[in-house]
Amino acid sequence: MSSQDIPEENLPAEQDTAPGAVGVADEKHPFADPGLPPHEHRIQDVDERAAKRSERTVALLFTVSMLATIGFIASFVAIPVDQSVYIFPLGHISALNFALGMTLGIALFAIGAGAVHWARTLMSDVEVADERHPIEASPEVKTKVMDDFRQGAKESVLGRRKLIRNTMLGALTLVPLSGLVLLRDLGPLPETKLRHTLWSRGKLLVNMNTNEPLRPSDVTVGSLTFAKPEGLEEHDHDFQTEIAKAALLIVRLQPEDIKDKRELEWAHEGIVAYSKICTHVGCPISLYEQQTHHVLCPCHQSTFDLSDGARVIFGPAGHALPQLRIGVNDEGYLEALGDFAEPVGPAFWERG
Repeated sequence: MSSQDIPEENLPAEQDTAPGAVGVADEKHPFADPGLPPHEHRIQDVDERAAKRSERTVALLFTVSMLATIGFIASFVAIPVDQSVYIFPLGHISALNFALGMTLGIALFAIGAGAVHWARTLMSDVEVADERHPIEASPEVKTKVMDDFRQGAKESVLGRRKLIRNTMLGALTLVPLSGLVLLRDLGPLPETKLRHTLWSRGKLLVNMNTNEPLRPSDVTVGSLTFAKPEGLEEHDHDFQTEIAKAALLIVRLQPEDIKDKRELEWAHEGIVAYSKICTHVGCPISLYEQQTHHVLCPCHQSTFDLSDGARVIFGPAGHALPQLRIGVNDEGYLEALGDFAEPVGPAFWERG
């Protein structure tokens, strides 16, 4: 149904030709301005039933957005992070990622589609020509702007179309909750997990390469050995998480070369055990200078002196490597005598 099929008495009054329109060029106006074309009325402008249908459509889209936002939050809570689902033609993908993407996409799309449909069918679409004016705003212009704003607010029918207003406010209120829920991926708070590792009194030092417990005779002067706690295996589901905190580098020094008193007390016959995790950004330390007893991080060249409490002598690292106190058990194997005295790796906001 078009405006041509509607009786003329039902049509809104036509606007006059645009101000300043010049149909024929002359000396004063060298360029002809034919003005605006005749305005075409929409069915919603003249038929309240059609307007109601558009209103219900917009409200439905906003309601769909609210439901999708609720679905987003429910998916985040209910779907396990390791669950997968087969979606043709994508194959097996993360069920959680798929659900979050679909629900958030629908929520945002429905708000946008509702706003566009509202603007195209219910808001005023009368073409308005405005004369150019100086850049500096005069009081009259400011008054006109405010009048236009109030007129625009009136023509948006927001006050009269309460169903649209209420559902729009509901959708705009709920959709930011998606962002708040996503903040949960920054947590939960680590509590004391960053302060403790798998090391405890009596845990054997196991060679990372041979997977065998270490004896003092296995560590020679000038060698660099990497170790892990007894019982931690590569096939464990939390292996990467735990080894990132518990990885050790073991070096044997001549006792007389050790300058730090506590380091010497926590060592065994010159064998010292330090965290392998750099205190800058957590890279694994793997370079050792035999003559200087320095270990270097390959990422940003932080350098630590293992003969002097593993203090930082170069690079961006903020503090020394934590030392693990070690000893020998009754069977002659190297064992831990406790956990690290301070958190390993880089500093974190609640470390103090």
